[in-house]
Amino acid sequence: MKNNKFTPSLIAAGLALSSFGALADNDRYIIQVDNNAKGIVKAIAKQSGAEIHVDADGFIAATFNGKSLDDVKGLLNNPHVKLVEADQKRVPMALFNDDAGDPTQTQLTPYAVYQSQADQVVFDSNAGMKVCVIDSGLDSSNADFNWSAITGDNDVGTGNWFENGGPHGTHVAGTIGAADNGFGVVGMAPGVDMHIIKVFNASGWGYSSDLAQAAQLCSQAGANIINMSLGGGGANSTEENAFKDFVAAGGLAVAAAGNDGNSVRSYPAGYSSVMMIGANDADNNIADFSQYPSCTTGRGKRVTTDETICVEVTAGGVDTLSTYPADGASLSSMSADGVGFASSAMENTGTASAATYFLGLGDAVDTGAAGKVCVIDRGSVSFYDKVNNCELSGGVGAVIVNNEPGMLYGTLGDINNTSIPAVGAAFEDRSTLVAASTIDISIGASDYGYMSGTSMATPAVAGIAALVWSNHPTCTGEEIRSALKATAMDAGAAGKDDFFGYGIAQAADMNTYLTQNGCAGGGDTGGGDTGGGDTGGTGDLTLTANGYKVKGTQRVDLSWADATSSNVDVYRDGNVIATTANDGAYTDALNIKGGGSYSYQVCEAGTTTCSASVSVAF
Repeated sequence: MKNNKFTPSLIAAGLALSSFGALADNDRYIIQVDNNAKGIVKAIAKQSGAEIHVDADGFIAATFNGKSLDDVKGLLNNPHVKLVEADQKRVPMALFNDDAGDPTQTQLTPYAVYQSQADQVVFDSNAGMKVCVIDSGLDSSNADFNWSAITGDNDVGTGNWFENGGPHGTHVAGTIGAADNGFGVVGMAPGVDMHIIKVFNASGWGYSSDLAQAAQLCSQAGANIINMSLGGGGANSTEENAFKDFVAAGGLAVAAAGNDGNSVRSYPAGYSSVMMIGANDADNNIADFSQYPSCTTGRGKRVTTDETICVEVTAGGVDTLSTYPADGASLSSMSADGVGFASSAMENTGTASAATYFLGLGDAVDTGAAGKVCVIDRGSVSFYDKVNNCELSGGVGAVIVNNEPGMLYGTLGDINNTSIPAVGAAFEDRSTLVAASTIDISIGASDYGYMSGTSMATPAVAGIAALVWSNHPTCTGEEIRSALKATAMDAGAAGKDDFFGYGIAQAADMNTYLTQNGCAGGGDTGGGDTGGGDTGGTGDLTLTANGYKVKGTQRVDLSWADATSSNVDVYRDGNVIATTANDGAYTDALNIKGGGSYSYQVCEAGTTTCSASVSVAF
């Protein structure tokens, strides 16, 4: 699925604290005062060399350069001062963050690796796992791959598979299997064998017949997994049959749900044989672009539910850091007084290292900025005008700070004729940047960059599958698919939903699940504690199911034993369909004609004490 490219970077310092213990600035303090005597206290503070930043109801905040807390208490020994305390630093926190650093100098781990627990599982390179990447090719200029383990094929007219047809395929491949080699980024299954099939033409698209042939080539190459970060409207039987054959032979095929943020079903993700993948962000929220087709089709008596035609799991796909063709991305870095901060590249490659100068809104020329890095507030005039005024003032670089929480992303527009490097900064860092003595910024071409889309989430799941599967090589692709769903971390609405499916894929939990239950699993397809019951059943509560038809409509008689509660919850396909008396029997009258298959489970009411799942097919 084609994605929206994000050029802003997050290569400088990570935004999150490693724990919830905040960092205090050494010389900034809060002074609680009586409001009627605040003027006296402010005057004393200024006489002591303080710079007042906040003047609020009942307190002020001020910087006393080089002075300790005890020093300030001594200076403000006044009966109107109630309390002096450190003004603790607060920074924006995400649940998961990329590592901080320069990927040309050190190896960075993208946030999705942490979010999916992939860093907790060791990839077995001897297991023979191979991922087939059907995309725009893989650029051979990027050294962050185990090239001895990568092969490929060309589609008619697409050119060499090892020459990129745009950055998409290289970015996707890096998420799956970038090598653990001390630089760049690390993939979900580092160094995994890959087979690259270049299907996109020079215009950036292909046909369903191309995908059908690619599935055959993947099989011939010995691939276990097919990754398709692509899609489009309309089903095609030839294409569908090709993926059915791949899965029937023991493989796993994953594809992107789509990036239009609606409930439209995209293909090949919409085929039952292909696992549909949605995207979430670093805070475990669903991406606003991630498509969410319903699992239910038909109307009236013809309504059917099939969880294999909708989103089954999600993974990180927002602002995903991965590999690019040589110099194909633009990245920025920024530090203030030697401490790294997040930034976003706006315009103009280059570096600037100088004293800071607060240019306010940057709406006028100010020669005080000559030879300095301008720190500029957002608002009043355009980004271009701000940077241009900084440069006309003699400034050597510009940092534009957001005027609302979060990072400032922007460009200087088509009229840009400035030459100094300009970056965006987060509102949460404003006070520190304004107060900094020096700032260093850099913008340059890079072999690593950011993209967003279900295209980025799909290879994350493919990589997770390869990682865990390498430790359980006797499993089939469908068993790996079931394990991904059974162990996904519930997110969004409680239980399975159209946006997340069973939840966010979790590698370590999946690995443990397969170790404990074997490839066949515990019979449950629910994610975590999503309401589908224990993954392995209790071993005591037993369930049998008998499917039959009455006047052509489906019915299922359920019988259970050894439940101890007064009521039981009856589940069909992971969803509660009834809470009924524990009398050992229940009939599910589906009122559906034709074929179909269903999974049933009975649980002690309101608990996760459940039977194993039992399947019924018509």
